[in-house]
Amino acid sequence: MSIGVFDSGVGGLSVHHKLVERFPSADFVYLADQANTPYGGRPGEEIVALTRAGCERLFAEGCSLVVLACNTAASVALRRLQQSWLPGYRRAAGRPVNVLGIVVPTIEAATGLPWEHEAERLDDKVEKVDIVGVFSTPATTGSRVYEIEVDKRRQDVAVFSEPCPDLARLIETNAPREALAAAVVAHVAALTKRIGRNPDRAILGCTHYEIVADLFRQALPAGTPVIHQPDATAEALARYLQRHPEYDPGHGGTRRFLTTGAPGPQNGLVETFWGAPLRFEPA
Repeated sequence: MSIGVFDSGVGGLSVHHKLVERFPSADFVYLADQANTPYGGRPGEEIVALTRAGCERLFAEGCSLVVLACNTAASVALRRLQQSWLPGYRRAAGRPVNVLGIVVPTIEAATGLPWEHEAERLDDKVEKVDIVGVFSTPATTGSRVYEIEVDKRRQDVAVFSEPCPDLARLIETNAPREALAAAVVAHVAALTKRIGRNPDRAILGCTHYEIVADLFRQALPAGTPVIHQPDATAEALARYLQRHPEYDPGHGGTRRFLTTGAPGPQNGLVETFWGAPLRFEPA
């Protein structure tokens, strides 16, 4: 058994790296759907179909759990897969399998509350509201998952999402830092203008954005807390495995990397995300 990590591209390596640090003896298989990246501008049904295909490939490799290290896939496809596809797949496979996402851990980190918690609706007006800004792909923004799920748990936290249509693509194509910085500054300015003030906290709602986290910190007011999805996901998975011993993460410390794109040695961008050179196998 092993843990699968799926992303539309290589941004999910930021989550994968943190999971490997947290579970050094576990076995991992990473799958990058580089043939179809990015997902952010695709129709919802396409995102569901591509995500399901990625999960099937990882289950076929022996994974018992798959972590969707892609906000777009987790926001748009995860609930559909869990409700309408996974039950039948489990019966056919005859073994426990599950798909988890990175949105739930992020919302838990943003609210300080477990996913199961739902707040009582207050009749009185909330006096002070904490504003969280979410920077994400258009598909994630369109799903409104952060607004809906945070509001269920905290009425004193308001979420404003800013779609960043080209940022993941700029990062994937290794755009110059000047171009990346200009894009980040523009998105932060657009969100601030829409809110009417600066956000109190920020979420980098796309795993690609970890590579430009320093640019977001520079564009935001000094000292603005930024919620990092890799850390939140690693801690959430640790809690999940404690509650569900039926999912064996393996104990050999193996690491495999698959891609639907071009196999072989990867470019410097991948090395930046992972911290070392990588060679991908064909998926």
